[in-house]
Amino acid sequence: MAACHAMQQTNPYLGGRYIALVGNPNVGKSVLFHRLTGQYVMVSNYPGTTVEVSQGKLRKMEGVTLIDTPGVVSFPSRSEDEQVTERVLFNNDLRTVIQVGDAKNLRRTLHLTIQLAEMGVPLILALNMMDEARMRGLEIRTEVMERAFGIPIIQTVATRGSGIAEVERSIRSARPVKLEIQYPPDVEQAIKEIEQLEFDPPISKRAFSLLWFVKDAVCEKWVEENTANKVQDQFFKIRNDLIEKYPEGVDLLIQTSRESFIEQMVRDSLQEAKNSNPNGSRLSRLTIHPVWGIPILLLVLYAMYWFVGVFGAGTLVGLLEEQLFGEIINPWLIAVSEKIIPWELVRNFLVGEYGLWTMGVTYALALLLPIVLTFFIAFGILEDSGYLPRVAVLSNRLFSTIGLNGQAVLPMVLGLGCVTMATMTTRILNNRRDRILVTLLLALAVPCSAQLGVVMGMLAAISFQATLIWVGVIFLVLILVGWLAAKVFPGERTPLIVELPPLRMPVFTNVIFKTLARLEWYIKEAVPLFLLGTIILFVLDTIHLLPALIETFKPIVTGWLGLPPEAASALLMGFLRRDFAATGFFVMQSQGHLSDLQALVSITTITLFIPCIASVFMMIKERGWKIGLGMVAFIIPFSVLIGGLLMRLLSGFGWGS
Repeated sequence: MAACHAMQQTNPYLGGRYIALVGNPNVGKSVLFHRLTGQYVMVSNYPGTTVEVSQGKLRKMEGVTLIDTPGVVSFPSRSEDEQVTERVLFNNDLRTVIQVGDAKNLRRTLHLTIQLAEMGVPLILALNMMDEARMRGLEIRTEVMERAFGIPIIQTVATRGSGIAEVERSIRSARPVKLEIQYPPDVEQAIKEIEQLEFDPPISKRAFSLLWFVKDAVCEKWVEENTANKVQDQFFKIRNDLIEKYPEGVDLLIQTSRESFIEQMVRDSLQEAKNSNPNGSRLSRLTIHPVWGIPILLLVLYAMYWFVGVFGAGTLVGLLEEQLFGEIINPWLIAVSEKIIPWELVRNFLVGEYGLWTMGVTYALALLLPIVLTFFIAFGILEDSGYLPRVAVLSNRLFSTIGLNGQAVLPMVLGLGCVTMATMTTRILNNRRDRILVTLLLALAVPCSAQLGVVMGMLAAISFQATLIWVGVIFLVLILVGWLAAKVFPGERTPLIVELPPLRMPVFTNVIFKTLARLEWYIKEAVPLFLLGTIILFVLDTIHLLPALIETFKPIVTGWLGLPPEAASALLMGFLRRDFAATGFFVMQSQGHLSDLQALVSITTITLFIPCIASVFMMIKERGWKIGLGMVAFIIPFSVLIGGLLMRLLSGFGWGS
């Protein structure tokens, strides 16, 4: 066991206003957050980033705010989410850090515990999911770890509220901890040289030095902004000298010392019996099996599509949009407005064809809310069950052909519910290049559930062969554009590093908490974008620019795509939402205005069109206006190009004639 020393110090943090909740992904942080804060929760972007964090007032401590940070495996931080977690730890107004650990995976938990303890912040470790650990025959002697780290270690089951009171009591008594693991002599010497420099870091100089040696991005940014040029030169010299001595990697050297400490700690504190849940382990292995994992994945996706696409986009939307809004609310509002509003322009703005209520609010609440609600529930179930990381493992080989790893499948799956929200979740990817590539593929070739339902209805009216052609074209476009984009955007493919949590039954309260938090995001972020898009359409129609645009589109629609002239109006509606355009084509098909070939070309074109005006705003918000508008400028002509080529190819073979 590597030599170490841990002791408690006096607490200069007692006046701090914030407590940080830190932990690996999928350890139950969100549930513990809700247990400690109750209902007073705010979701907002962390200052200077697009990453959202939850904040809430602590129930048992007035004036103190709890921050639920994004999940982090360890430091150095690799993604924007992990950098936000590290920036929270660098906050000078931080009172305490509560680490939430997975009791079933003690080694992974302790890797992060060591780094937090070395930072010198007041620290509490909540070993969560103890019920699942005991089901596996695991018993943990927390008193052994408490003596080694010098911190309170509490066994919790957050879903049942077990251990929460002990965590609340420990917050008041938490003290800064100084953990010193002995590293190789050259590393220790370099640490001493850093400690002698004139700088005042937000964490201990020892921990700051170790982050500096492994080229941590947040640490480097802090040095750049808070130290003089002369001190910066000394920082780089000390690190470069150390790297020259260990070209195989200073990070490996540091990690080896920590591993030795962790192995001894696990031997002393963990008692492991024979696995008492073999069936769960067998199912877990099947979900990532290269053969059996595929039918399991298809079954899960089918169940998800049925719940979101059939029940959400079909049954619930029918009840809300067609019956409640279409037959009761909207007719009543139109009748009332005609009686009390004498100005036609104002009436049209509110309840006209492009009215703020009849289009903006109706589509946002009656059309999309049921879809995103069911998707949030389905995604929450998959997330809480521990299945999502297994999807990443299964799809890793496919995504490697376009320079990505299997983690990219998570936003893709999310895009089947709502591309706008899926664009936001690209933040989970490790680097900017991957986030740009996945954003492009989402906008180009992933239909949202509302559009997918209409497309499936049109394909069913043609033939199964048409369905295969449509799927084949979209898949080939996805691979081709992804491969070319990976060549254009420089950078190496990031290897897939994902922790596989155990499969477990989803906890109802967890799913509800996460669904409500995501619905809050939808109402705050997405709905205003739909209203803005409606206002833009209203203005274009009022100044007679919208009809002019439709006339401009007609030569492309009839000449290149081979569609009837009235299809130009439906295609233009795709600027607002692809499913609006798809619905227009569906009506034309049902009225006999489209041949089978024209129907297939129209739905292929609109599938590759920009998703909706809300997603465009989200692309610009996440990736910047240059990249966002650049993607739009590529996607619109590219979708029309593919549609025209498909028309000529199928016509040449006599298909659909």
